[in-house]
Amino acid sequence: MPLAVGPPISQMRGSMEIALTLVSPQEAAVAAAAVQLTQALAGARARVKEPRRLGPGAVDLSVEAEGLEPVRAAVEAALSEMPVDACVQPWAGRRKRLLIADMDSTIIGCECIDELADFAGVKDRVSEITERAMRGELDFEAALRERVAMLKGLPLSDLQRAYDERVALNPGARTLVRTMGQNGARCVLVSGGFTFFTTRVAQAAGFHAQRANTLIEAGEVLAGEVGLPILGREAKLAALREEAAGLGIDLAATLAVGDGANDLAMIEAAGLGVAYRAKPVVAAQAHAKVDHADLTALLYFQGYAAADFVTD
Repeated sequence: MPLAVGPPISQMRGSMEIALTLVSPQEAAVAAAAVQLTQALAGARARVKEPRRLGPGAVDLSVEAEGLEPVRAAVEAALSEMPVDACVQPWAGRRKRLLIADMDSTIIGCECIDELADFAGVKDRVSEITERAMRGELDFEAALRERVAMLKGLPLSDLQRAYDERVALNPGARTLVRTMGQNGARCVLVSGGFTFFTTRVAQAAGFHAQRANTLIEAGEVLAGEVGLPILGREAKLAALREEAAGLGIDLAATLAVGDGANDLAMIEAAGLGVAYRAKPVVAAQAHAKVDHADLTALLYFQGYAAADFVTD
């Protein structure tokens, strides 16, 4: 790849340095995408230079352009049919000091409430509501109350069974959290799910703290009620702001990742908001999306190289 392709910097007024990161489980796809984008961006008055390999299937490109949006549009168009995830952001400040992450279908591979519903014999009904709520078609709080009511009478022992048998960290989750933590970032798990699961998942992944909803118990079974106030879309945004304020940092220094409609407000407000295997309403508004790679893509997006990863 040529070191620099595009108009001379002297012809670019008000140019800024942009980080364009490409990640894919297919290393050949990233190489092909880098070549294709170098040509496409030249036509968008952007100058591509200094390619740097971050790890297997991950490349950083430094881009000089007049703004982010023309570059994002060109990248999205060029990669629409390629199995490559991309992140376009200002080069300065890309390494974040706060991670706020959703749990269900983001840090873990399932929706815990759907798995509890399976033990209660109502999974079909509950999972349909979950899907609609995550697409933004239903009010989150009302949908949560409706689903939790269907769990009334479920033995508390089934919560541990659900965790043991159904819950697993998504690929790259612990590496993401441990690496950011080891490099001075605070990592917080914020979920519209339940504290029974977030406490365990937070410990398994290495989060510093967790926030979630509480299932009300009635003796040895679930009461079919959720504790108030319910943690939903606005509470997730509030968590982002409160955690950033506690660190004394601007929201520009934060990273938020999630998949559902109740994650959208925090994703839009964060310095880097990432949609992970997300519903269309979320993917359309996020700064970047991860549809192909694992969660270590969020480290590559921040400029970490594979050699920097904490993989204990």
